[in-house]
Amino acid sequence: MPRILVADPIAQEGVDLLGSRAEVDSKHGLTAPELMEILGGYDALVVRSETKVTAEVIGAGKKLQVIARAGIGVDNIDLEAATSAGIPVVNAPTGNTVAAAEHTLALMLALARNIPEAHRSVKGGEWRRSAFMGIEVRNKTLGIAGLGRVGTEVARRAQSFGMRLVGYDPFISPDHANRLGVELLTLDEMLAQSDFVTLHTPLTDGTQQMIGARQLALIKPGARLINVARGELIDEAALLEALDGDRLAGVALDVFAQEPPGDNPLLSHSKVVATPHLGASTQEAQREVAIEAAEQVLAVLAGEPARNTVNAPFLPPEVHAVLAPYIQVGLIVGKLLTHLAEGQFVGVTIRYEGEIAQHNTAMLKSAVLAGLLGPVTGEHVNLINAPFLAQQRGLSLTEQSNEAAAEYVSMITATLDTTGGPITVAGTSMRDEAHVVKVNDYWLDITPSSPYLLFVDNQDQPGLIGAVGTLAGRHNINISSMDVGRLNPRGMAMMVIGLDDPVPPAVLEEIKALPQIINARLVSL
Repeated sequence: MPRILVADPIAQEGVDLLGSRAEVDSKHGLTAPELMEILGGYDALVVRSETKVTAEVIGAGKKLQVIARAGIGVDNIDLEAATSAGIPVVNAPTGNTVAAAEHTLALMLALARNIPEAHRSVKGGEWRRSAFMGIEVRNKTLGIAGLGRVGTEVARRAQSFGMRLVGYDPFISPDHANRLGVELLTLDEMLAQSDFVTLHTPLTDGTQQMIGARQLALIKPGARLINVARGELIDEAALLEALDGDRLAGVALDVFAQEPPGDNPLLSHSKVVATPHLGASTQEAQREVAIEAAEQVLAVLAGEPARNTVNAPFLPPEVHAVLAPYIQVGLIVGKLLTHLAEGQFVGVTIRYEGEIAQHNTAMLKSAVLAGLLGPVTGEHVNLINAPFLAQQRGLSLTEQSNEAAAEYVSMITATLDTTGGPITVAGTSMRDEAHVVKVNDYWLDITPSSPYLLFVDNQDQPGLIGAVGTLAGRHNINISSMDVGRLNPRGMAMMVIGLDDPVPPAVLEEIKALPQIINARLVSL
């Protein structure tokens, strides 16, 4: 019988489920040396956020077949070390979805009806009914930033309140939004129209402080802001300044950039309702995440696939030699599509050509989708969960195969359809190295080994390459590579420049302002 170590407290229902098919030891509060001393005798490890599963800890788990996180975040687990050791890491991303959605609506109603202030007043011996006049949420506009799991559940529940729903999420399809009854807008449009704004986006480089001074200046006068997602989504200094003005009627915060927030001045502001990160803190949610984690541990131990594996799976040996190099190609193709696309995602078409088309291309499909969705979701997207996440976001998928390849031995071509028009990227592998060979109609040969790629749409004219290079040099930006594709001499062209250094926004604007430059986009790899 397998042995399972539960190193952090989880709901008893999860422990009981594990115990039905394995020997379970619950030992909480172990130091790293204590954990490493005993872990070698266990087949599975279950944690929450308290236990740090470092590379050293993983190295001590000589028999480990699976590591489970009873919750969503896996920041406390060294995924690279687990993957290198061939150990799947699973989490429980759905168990607390309803809890977070319900807490969002609770905070919305608390803001609308001044419940915390009225509570304190009555507890203090007062009876001032007129002092706490509220508003109804019926017929108000709710703006939902992020229509993933929690945002979707918020939308479904808000419909019963008779609210108009608008949303911002560039990475879901319009059809998915329509089914939820949500009108998709830009972030600026959503802020300007919403009476209540609730944040449910993951924390990524693109969403860090997505609500700053500029956004707060655009928000509808008298609006109320709710954050049950991540504290870092809001510029707290800018929020405090906005609260001191007349624009915001109230703010409800369950999360802060630093937790516990200490002497954060937001806590003492009269317009702020605060809770101590309670989004997932229900008895039901804790039970659900424990059961969800336990089910997946038992599945892995039984040799079955888990639903939510957050690190890359092992590629079967019989197809490894052919397909393995193209997994990286698919990841890069998908990532470039996301960075180069404009508008809402609608669907993606993936075409496999040549030798790779003779095999099961499921992993290549997953690689493209993982590259596509990885930059825009806070979840750990991998070859296993990428198709599910794409389906969840309403992204249509078409696959085509052609065993004959004209240009290369094998090639992956993906076209992303968006409301702003399609974008196509193709790639191949040469000498086990990924090459991007086509962007839209431009044939190129890009080895994406640099940390940054600058894509420049331009009119093919003498001296333009030198002008871009001179500008980069003036700002101490080192160019590592360059390739140019063009449709015809002196016609439309694309420069792709590999860079060792990032391009500041002001410098990017300088490049765009050069004669014959149509557009310039920086991609971080």
